[in-house]
Amino acid sequence: MLAALVLALGGLTSSPLGTLLVALVAITVIVLVGRFVLSVAWKLLVVATILVGAAWVVTTMLG
Repeated sequence: MLAALVLALGGLTSSPLGTLLVALVAITVIVLVGRFVLSVAWKLLVVATILVGAAWVVTTMLG
């Protein structure tokens, strides 16, 4: 099955439009994965900011 995929891609990249299609699909996959990672990362950043801010307020008031 993997060999058939490699052969199909080999035929696809033999023309400039096929190569462009492969490049666009690869960029699309990278952007979609990046969107997922960033959606998780900004939530973690907000939580970390709130926790550090709360710790700073507590140490300022008690210190």
